Amino acid sequence: MEDIQQEVFNAYEVIKNGGIILYPTDTVWGIGCDANNPEAIKKIYALKRRAETKSMIVLATERIFHKVFNSPPEVTWDLLDCSERPTTLILDNPKYVAPEVVSSDNSLGIRIVEEPFCFRLIEKMKSPLVSTSANISGAPSPANFSEISKEILEGVDYVVKLRQQETKPAKPSTIIKLKNNSQVTIIRK
Repeated sequence: MEDIQQEVFNAYEVIKNGGIILYPTDTVWGIGCDANNPEAIKKIYALKRRAETKSMIVLATERIFHKVFNSPPEVTWDLLDCSERPTTLILDNPKYVAPEVVSSDNSLGIRIVEEPFCFRLIEKMKSPLVSTSANISGAPSPANFSEISKEILEGVDYVVKLRQQETKPAKPSTIIKLKNNSQVTIIRK
């Protein structure tokens, strides 16, 4: 039996000390850290061999979402209510995150999670959780835990021991860019 509380505790201890984790999300497996820790964010960029100009998203509970975006466009909630699958919104002018996760146009991708492990970890952290797919930049995103490369598995500080046996291919989130003037652009369906 998987112990979510123990895994939340273990992951939190690693993140609190500046580490990076490999963890299950409501979509694909992710590499993450505290979105307010610039050094940990840089570790993720290095592990993925990703240009720091390519931004990463963050995961949040609804409570944490409101800390990062205290007055998002009104249509935000309508878009999320209509979504049939996990949806990442790219919104303008984030607060309460390290500059290393904010795009050059001062926007940030954020997804409100329901997945139990992520939800509990974010609530414990009281901070958004960086989330980027568990692959080296340019390589395909793994559809499940068994497809994650050895380099990624060995490059993180902690691998969460939940949902590793799942074989159903995971799908990435829908991505929608929402400007403050309520202009909507669908980036990925």
